Formats: sequence, structure tokens, C-alpha cells
Amino acid sequence: MSSVAWQQFLISQGAQFNPLLEATFALPETPAPAQLFDLSTNGLIAVSGDDAQTFLQGQLTNDIKQLGQAAQFTGYCTAKGRLLALFYAFSINNIIYLQCSRTLVPDLVKRLRMFVLRSKVVVEDVSEQFVMLGLASADSATPIQHLPLHPHQGSQTPLGTVIRLADSHGKQRAQLIIQAGQAEQAWQTLSATFSPASTSQWEALEIQAGIPQVYPATREQFVPQMVNLDALDGINFKKGCYTGQEIVARTHYLGKVKRRTLLATLPETTATPQAGDSLQDAQQQEAGQLVRVAPNQQGGWWVLAECRLEAQQAGSIFWQEYALAFADLPYLLP
Repeated sequence: MSSVAWQQFLISQGAQFNPLLEATFALPETPAPAQLFDLSTNGLIAVSGDDAQTFLQGQLTNDIKQLGQAAQFTGYCTAKGRLLALFYAFSINNIIYLQCSRTLVPDLVKRLRMFVLRSKVVVEDVSEQFVMLGLASADSATPIQHLPLHPHQGSQTPLGTVIRLADSHGKQRAQLIIQAGQAEQAWQTLSATFSPASTSQWEALEIQAGIPQVYPATREQFVPQMVNLDALDGINFKKGCYTGQEIVARTHYLGKVKRRTLLATLPETTATPQAGDSLQDAQQQEAGQLVRVAPNQQGGWWVLAECRLEAQQAGSIFWQEYALAFADLPYLLP
């Protein structure tokens, strides 16, 4: 099933699509305790072949050898240690999948193929071969079937592969990876007990869980620690060399990280904040940039904001004339 056919199916199920190609559904009168989300704004890169693991070990920040049954965050850096992408990596049937913003996939596939050389590795864009769905359920709601015990663990189900994600905003969360040909049936089965909800609401849950993302507007803007990849166990400092490793290791071993990504809200604004937008301190000096943005159902916006910690501790940080209201991340920063 093509992405166009999948969109047409969701439209038949009551969806509309915004300019970001996020599925939007009408808000129910009362918040649904169990929700179903379309995650087609994510893309998938498949890396297979006898040398796939060894190849990726020399490209990514995390230890690919530890994938097994558990997914992991990992970064893909330039030689200068700047993130080209932030992947959520997992393995199914001995194929390694790298999930990221779909807008980045074509360029990343080309770049990864440049470094394959004589290795027995195949790098493919398989975004059209799978449909990814998100599930979120409050404790009192319909339980997510076949949910593994711990975050980032996966299991096989009759509908596809389910991976448990970090809880967010009091909800258990999971991601389903489904063969495209089975996606319509899976959606209809799940929507009998999980209420279809807008992709932007899933984005808000991701932000509340402190999960960053890299987009075209923020490519090569961050060293991994600036978006908390170390706090998310997305960097292995013992695995050996990979592209950008010297800079990432130096940042870790030679001093405290001076810029971090923090959770915050913005009030209702006249313009729409976007990832990559700059932030200023009270003296109108550069203070950071927005990493991830989603609407807040109570009004305004949820954001992840990469900030100079010194500026954030000294006073208010602003997007345009609006001050960010900072909240606690759900994990500790090193």
C-alpha cells in the first residue's frame, strides 16, 4: 500500500491531513482514555546483509550489537559530531530498522550508501512497506495487548511488532510496526477499542516524555548531548570508533555540557512556533532553539527547547516575545 492509499483510507475513517501530513481527527467531547495514532510522519530505513551490524557500529553513537530484542535511541553524526539524524533503532528478523523523521530518509539513505564500499550491506528506504501506529492508554483504560514489561522491549503479535515506549503524561505507550498490506485491517481492529486521535497529540506525548527529534531545519545543529541523547541511553562511550566519536567523547569527558534540551510550554501565540526557531534571553542574546513543538490541548504549545543552561538559570528565555515556562523532564540529566 502506498502512502497515498493509506492517507485515503484514513480519510475514509474520519481523518484530515494538515500541511505537515499529520493525520487530524475531531476532538471527542471528553478525552479518550485509550488512543490510536497514525505515525506516518516517521520513515524507516532498513539495513541488512552479513556486515550490517559491523557497518552501523562504525556509523552510529550507540552499540548496535546490543539491539537484540530491545530498541534503542542512537545518533548519526558528521565528522564534527553534529547530528544528521536521531534514530530509534530496532531489529526484526535480522534486519536493522532505523526510524526517523520521514523528511530526512532519502538523503540519509544516499549518505549511508556512500560508506558501504565493499561491505555486504544493503541500505533501503522501506517507509512505504510498513505502517507505524501509536497506542496510548491510561491505567484505567483498555490495556495494550502483548505489551512487554519494560520500555524499548519488543514482541511479535498477530498485528505486527509491538515495541513498548516510555510512559508519558500518565499513559502507557507502544508503537506497532505493521506490514502495509495488513494496515487497514489492523486499524479497524484497534479502532474498535482505541479512539483515533491526531498525530499532533502523539507529538505532545513524545515531548512530555522528553524525546527529541532532528528535522531538516535542525540538521547539523546539535552535538548529541545537547539533545540529551546520553540521558536517553543513546550513546555508548565504550563501543569504539564511529563517525564524530572524538567530538562526542570529548564533550563527555572534558567538561560539563553547557547546552541541554529542556521541557517547556508556550502560551497561545499569534504565529506558529517551529523546530529550528531561535530563542533569546532577556538581553536579546542567543539562548538556543526549539527542538520539537506540538499543540497543547489546554491552549498554547508543548516544546522541547535546546538552551544555554547559563542563560536559562539567569532568567527568562523567550521565543519571540513569549516566555517559556519550564517543567521537569521525566528523566535526570547527567
